[in-house]
Amino acid sequence: MAQLKANGLDIEYDTFGDPRGDPMLLIMGLGTQMVAWPPAFCDALAEAGHFVVRFDNRDVGLSTKLDGVKAPGALRFLLHRMFGLPLRAPYTLEDMAADAVGVLDALDIGAAHVVGASMGGMIAQIMAASHPVRVKTLTSIMASSGDPDLPGARPEIRKHLFSARPKSNGREDLIAYVLESFRLLMSPEYPRTDEELRPLIDESLERSHYPEGFKRQLAAIVADGSRAERLSAVEAPTLVIHGKEDPLIPVDGGFRTALHIRGARLELIDGMGHDLPPSLLAPIASMITRHAAKPFGPPEPLTGT
Repeated sequence: MAQLKANGLDIEYDTFGDPRGDPMLLIMGLGTQMVAWPPAFCDALAEAGHFVVRFDNRDVGLSTKLDGVKAPGALRFLLHRMFGLPLRAPYTLEDMAADAVGVLDALDIGAAHVVGASMGGMIAQIMAASHPVRVKTLTSIMASSGDPDLPGARPEIRKHLFSARPKSNGREDLIAYVLESFRLLMSPEYPRTDEELRPLIDESLERSHYPEGFKRQLAAIVADGSRAERLSAVEAPTLVIHGKEDPLIPVDGGFRTALHIRGARLELIDGMGHDLPPSLLAPIASMITRHAAKPFGPPEPLTGT
């Protein structure tokens, strides 16, 4: 792993495959480090001929932290939700999309296949809308269009992720909290045991633990609002992947994303929640590489005779 400068920030990144391969940029979700893109998944994409780049978003992992920049408080989130009052986020998803473009710039990549999961899918959507020449194809995984009428996360998810906190900053309390997060989000047909999850959690905590960044990234998501108008302008061939059992971003979010993007293809996965379980890595990688090799684009315009 290494660092580069992007959009005025230090960004930690990693690559897989031959640098001469077809570039593919992976963008991870809310409060989640790039190591959540499993190496086996990245290797599968690289073996299909891609030069795969994953990176830590700002405010997470080993990238720049915006220490001292205050996120909106709970009351401001509530007033925004109930009365539509403006939410002033320390930065925007547009800023984070500019970070991703900066990663391509630093690596001298003109355009890439862009794949995003959850918040990363939202950032990827904005890249395709705001920086179209940099996006060869778009793959949006378990993300939403941000439309205000879409169903939200299940109550127990909201309570745990956005209200509950670990009992302390002690390692065992942190691990217990993250394990419970996994249990709430994981795919019901592809469950993982605590013994399987714990090494992943250990790796993440050893690498970085920075909950303050989660709050600022959450503010960026909420403040971004609906992307419907922006998505209608996306020209990149688009694949939308969503789990039918997603408890955080219900499947309607995937439907709506695909509906807003002309020519988008929607792939729904039975029994998938809001995670990337090992059993689904190969089929998801296959969907993405097939899309990148022969993308589904907008239909040809009708011509008269």
